[in-house]
Amino acid sequence: MSLMALIKGTKGPSGFGYASTAEHVTAGLDLTGKSILITGVTSGLGRESARVLAMRGAHVIGTGRSAEATRGVLARFGADTTAVACELSEPASVRQAASEIANLGRPLDAVIFNAGIMALPKLQQKYGYELQFFTNHMGHFMLMQGLMGALAPGGRVVVVSSTAHMGAPKGGIQFDNLSGERGYGAWSAYGQAKIANLLFAKELARRFEGTGRTANSLHPGVIITNLGRHLNPVMKFGFGVASVVMCKDVHQGAATECYLAVNPDAAGVNGQYFDDCNVARPRVDGTDAETARRLWDASEEIAARFP
Repeated sequence: MSLMALIKGTKGPSGFGYASTAEHVTAGLDLTGKSILITGVTSGLGRESARVLAMRGAHVIGTGRSAEATRGVLARFGADTTAVACELSEPASVRQAASEIANLGRPLDAVIFNAGIMALPKLQQKYGYELQFFTNHMGHFMLMQGLMGALAPGGRVVVVSSTAHMGAPKGGIQFDNLSGERGYGAWSAYGQAKIANLLFAKELARRFEGTGRTANSLHPGVIITNLGRHLNPVMKFGFGVASVVMCKDVHQGAATECYLAVNPDAAGVNGQYFDDCNVARPRVDGTDAETARRLWDASEEIAARFP
């Protein structure tokens, strides 16, 4: 048996592993009466998570850049869904989305921060900030700011990071280069955005201690989705080869975020980083409490510029 075959067949302490799917980790669950928010439901992992959680009976609140497109996707999964427009790189759109979601009057049992952009080949900015950092981290940070009061007492926040956080600059976050103007690389900037996701979940978990709420981050696996739309042809080919070798599809890729959002065994787990539905070890500075607090403070200062 090959090494890859062994890896795919291995299960961790949770009873799930590399080959587990979102349907596997939610099997037998009745989520009727639960409300779950998922960002980025129009494609990829967000769409698969929405499909499976709606199938288990949850009311899925899904966001996408266009309310019409989001509504069209969610309509395939049943009537018990709500579509909300949310462009994560536009603070006004994020604030409006948070307000709409809060006004639904549905306590959020889980929030899955799934949406994002990846490896922009050239520096792009929004409001003076590097676009991947501003979209992947700040967009979700500001959305969470507006949803704190809507989170249920035992609500779970699930933040999709990536093993790509290993490629973040030394120290994790370049606080003196959030614009990207003092040096930019497609993958180092993406790595910084992903370690920001991890640190955001870490600090949120600290703030949740003693409340019954939890926050965790995860690596979904290497999956070819619309997230890779900005990759150049050579990189797309490389990822295509990797996908054939590693064979993790969207059904498997959505497993860990669904596990953390609804599986009973994940209840009470707080401040951890997961891979293949099991606790994993991130880069050391991805767990640094001081850096996490500094990022939170910096994020609050940035968010305050967009009332």
